[in-house]
Amino acid sequence: MEGDPMDNKARIILHIDMNSFYASVEQVHDPTLKGKPVAIAGDPKERKGIIITCSYEARAFGVYTTMVIHEAKKLCPDLILLPPNFERYREASHAFFSILKEYSPMLEPVSIDEGYLDITELSKTRHALDIVQEIQSRIYRELSLPCSIGVAPNKFLAKTASDMKKPMGITVLRKRDVQAILWPREVITMHGVGKKTAEKLNKLGIVTIEQLAKADVHLLKSTFGINGERMKQKANGQDGRPVDPDAIYDTKSVGNSVTLPRDETEYYILKETIEKMCSKVAERLKAKRLAGTTVILYLRDANWHNITRSKSVQNAIYAKEDIFNVAWALFKKHWDESPLRLVGVTVSNVVDVKEMTQQLDLFSFEQYAKEEPIVNLMHHLEKKFGKGIVKRGIDVPRKTTHHANTSFSKDFLDDYKK
Repeated sequence: MEGDPMDNKARIILHIDMNSFYASVEQVHDPTLKGKPVAIAGDPKERKGIIITCSYEARAFGVYTTMVIHEAKKLCPDLILLPPNFERYREASHAFFSILKEYSPMLEPVSIDEGYLDITELSKTRHALDIVQEIQSRIYRELSLPCSIGVAPNKFLAKTASDMKKPMGITVLRKRDVQAILWPREVITMHGVGKKTAEKLNKLGIVTIEQLAKADVHLLKSTFGINGERMKQKANGQDGRPVDPDAIYDTKSVGNSVTLPRDETEYYILKETIEKMCSKVAERLKAKRLAGTTVILYLRDANWHNITRSKSVQNAIYAKEDIFNVAWALFKKHWDESPLRLVGVTVSNVVDVKEMTQQLDLFSFEQYAKEEPIVNLMHHLEKKFGKGIVKRGIDVPRKTTHHANTSFSKDFLDDYKK
């Protein structure tokens, strides 16, 4: 039941977001970096490498995530560039979530550096803000890492609140605050509304969150499907999703990309690279028990012009071969043979495989019927004893690391569940 987060009858949900996480972890590891402009880059040796994240000292110079390294160095000549150390970040993440688990079992990690925590039960014996302040203080005192916390009666408002004050902010956002605080903002600023969605809303005459909150639900559903109705609900401060400790993460897509070491034009190398990307995406979909109906191909040429092409299929897919067939067809159709610097593949519009509908012929039905008990058993064993405890005899993957070319994905959650 939603209501005032300071009201004992309401759910009290926190969204805890670590501030500039990778850079902050590096400053803890090397105290001489504290107070200095630090940036984590995919490959600092590459002149055209990309900034993954940066410290607040670097942001003061105008440096931001996804900025090209040489542009960042122009703005901040003293910028300290470091390569990512994923093992270090994973260790800090586990320590962060271990602290949160002490306050409530209702903990839902959504990425390596953020999560939702339902403290409704604990707040019956302690004031909610005392708990929140203690959590923030402990994370900083024990890990030397800053975080911002949003406090609200639902997940959407908690996430929105945590973004309002950084670093080291605590923000309470009540449903009664929505009209005054959220409604005047443009829809592009609302959590969950991306650039393309905002453009579509604008074409419908919906520019502000207030207009979205008051929009005709049938118009929204006809344009965006069920997501249109959900956007309207959120614009009104409504979100019925519970904090789910068993959820792996809330996502609309699963993808993988790689920045190539040189301007690449070799056909067979690009084909092999795309195949590897599809394999990684398939592995992640399988691990998260997801399937999607849209395959998106990302290309970036030597002049840093981005090309995005997509194709939707009737039935949701998750197998590497199916993803590759669509991605490779897109590549052959749209690549103009110009040198490429980045290649990426994403499967979007994903759903849990349990919700997946599939038109099955006799053969595929028989295969599905045979494999379903085995897949369910494997999932149960992996959930209980750890990922990888059971492997198919016919599926022998090549050695891979979870840290390379992850696009800073949420693979760590597989370990978190162990």
